[in-house]
Amino acid sequence: MLVSRVRKSLSKLYVQVLIGIIAGILLGHFYPDIGSQLKPLGDLFIKLIRMLLAPIIFASVVVGIARMNNLHEAGRVGVKAVLYFEVASTIALLVGMVVVNVFKPGSGMNIDPAHIDGSAISTYTTAAKQHGMLDFFMSIVPNSIVGAFANGEILPIIFFSLLLAISLAKLGPRTAPFVDMLDMFLQGMFGIVRIVMYVAPIGAFGGMAFTIAKYGIGTLASFGQLMLCLYLTSIFFVVVVLGFVMRMCGLSLFKYLRYIKDEILITLGTASTEAVLPQMLIKMERMGCSRPVVGMVLPTGYTFNADGTAIYLTMAALFIAQAMNVNLTIWDQLLVLGVLLLTSKGSAGVAGAGFVALAATLASMHKIPVEGLVLLLGVDRFLNEARAVTNLIGNGVATVVVARWEGQLDMDTARAVLDRRGGGDDDGFAPLDHPEAAPAMTAQTAVRPNAH
Repeated sequence: MLVSRVRKSLSKLYVQVLIGIIAGILLGHFYPDIGSQLKPLGDLFIKLIRMLLAPIIFASVVVGIARMNNLHEAGRVGVKAVLYFEVASTIALLVGMVVVNVFKPGSGMNIDPAHIDGSAISTYTTAAKQHGMLDFFMSIVPNSIVGAFANGEILPIIFFSLLLAISLAKLGPRTAPFVDMLDMFLQGMFGIVRIVMYVAPIGAFGGMAFTIAKYGIGTLASFGQLMLCLYLTSIFFVVVVLGFVMRMCGLSLFKYLRYIKDEILITLGTASTEAVLPQMLIKMERMGCSRPVVGMVLPTGYTFNADGTAIYLTMAALFIAQAMNVNLTIWDQLLVLGVLLLTSKGSAGVAGAGFVALAATLASMHKIPVEGLVLLLGVDRFLNEARAVTNLIGNGVATVVVARWEGQLDMDTARAVLDRRGGGDDDGFAPLDHPEAAPAMTAQTAVRPNAH
């Protein structure tokens, strides 16, 4: 009996990923020479997922919108999503600013800017200069569709997908065979995701072993107060702010977190939300959110709705100021917040986006030395895990909010799934055309009266 229970527990994805994370931490700490060589394991898993992102996002958006009866609905969904993103990001920035002012994690470090070598951050400062708001908006329109797909550029892919979906919807029923073909292609992509997820524990193991081996437990102790502030602030934001939002939607945040526990652990182990985007698309649709809403809100949220990154940006900027004894008035801090609202979007899609946004903000302020970014290099990977998990949860909640706002969330299905009465595999990867996925499929075609 005990053996069968253990075997059943070990077959669950989140248990395997958790074991991988713990094993990676132990190996990286006690055998750093070996752990430092395991980075390719984490990178390989993320590459496997990234190769699927472009086709999955493309097919999800096109199929969902092309099957809409009213194109005005797509416009409403987009506007409501952006509105929610901006409100959520602003609250996250404010929460981060309040916490860093109360606990002052950088006070007492007394860092002299003249003694800092800024060459280590030259890559980020150069990228910051090249990614302002104008560059960001120009980058939405790709030079080539093939290039956008080849490079995995999410925003240009979404932009092209929206145009194609609107065009197909206007052409009417004669495009149905093509849309059906894309739908079958999408199911095939989700099948590949299911296969790839078997190596998720190995990816989490390799990523965590490399992180601990390279930066060491000692790094955590040196910047312990900053890390503690960021993690506790992220938890506060998720539990209090997002918990309140979910309660307003009539759902339980903690049941939702249990529902996406696999994705949370994978994101924690790999420090990448991209690694779980395909699974999140599946799970949000199975939960009762309509396919058009999921296809538009979730991928777009990866660019516009980075709650965890917003918390990190304000805390990191003010931490550097405190560490270098730069006195900032309340108006200076509000100016930092206002600039971050812009730069956090302008750096979207750039490698090391958080650092790029921070560099762009500090450079535009001319008050906090940009060289202070060097202070965060050693601990950034650990900070990235907290902001990645917060981003993941925030984007899922954003999808629920917009679906509920639009009346395209099947509340009966959502409650059944979150209460584990909705059927389907415990890991949530049953194909969408599988009988177990029927509740979510029902939500695509009909909205229950209590969904408003």
